[in-house]
Amino acid sequence: MSGELDALAVVNQLQDLAADPLNRRAIVQDQGCLPGLILFLDHSNPQVVYSALLALRYLAECRSNRGKMRSELGMMLSLQNVTQKTTTPGETKNLANEVYEILQSSSSEESDHTDYNSHRRKPQFFLGSTNKRAKTVTLQIDGLDDSSRRSICEEALLKIKGVISFTFQMTVKRCIVRIRSDLKAEALTSAIAATKILKAQQVIKNESGEEMLVPFHGIPVEVEENTDLPDYLPEDESPAKDSDNAVSRVGSNKEVGSGWFSTAANFLSRSFYW
Repeated sequence: MSGELDALAVVNQLQDLAADPLNRRAIVQDQGCLPGLILFLDHSNPQVVYSALLALRYLAECRSNRGKMRSELGMMLSLQNVTQKTTTPGETKNLANEVYEILQSSSSEESDHTDYNSHRRKPQFFLGSTNKRAKTVTLQIDGLDDSSRRSICEEALLKIKGVISFTFQMTVKRCIVRIRSDLKAEALTSAIAATKILKAQQVIKNESGEEMLVPFHGIPVEVEENTDLPDYLPEDESPAKDSDNAVSRVGSNKEVGSGWFSTAANFLSRSFYW
């Protein structure tokens, strides 16, 4: 039991560190943390698995991390295993699938994929190890043919209060949107339809696992809009580019952050088998 508690404490701490954009490159570059998170995906405690997935979701928001994460031994296979297990809770499967899709799509042209979560604002809704305030919606978007129309779609989504992040898959004309649980998918399809250029349908799966499209009913949905979006800051111009200075938690110095990474790596190396 103490081993499970130790594992949960470590993965929760990694999740908290990964929530800070300043730490994301350093965590992925560390020799022990990323392999350890992959090992946590096979843990017997569902809370450990979910917290590990949240940490990986945060890390994947940094575009420069995605190539290394995708190529890390066991990463993609472990994510698939989580989604295929019959005992995996639905929310955990959705999160694992979301991380898998982001990493898989990163092998295509970088310009085809945009994630504004880490640039626009720090995530506000990933609270605790059992996040029940967010859900993922997949949209099939007719007319999503080029970068200019993608920009139109981005602006429409960014105006909706409750949208946390989104990632485009231009090759299949889809957008994966993470939203607050109290925000309806109809709000997204309505906002996109209001552009008069694009048309969106929600992608859902039936009981047999087959995908189905839910068309927009045509009635506009009123939603609260964001009114204080900060200016877009490209990741390459971020003042946190130097990863040597981006390993500490808020309120701690660099030595404390580096020491914690070493402690976590030591724990992970002792815990290959649960």
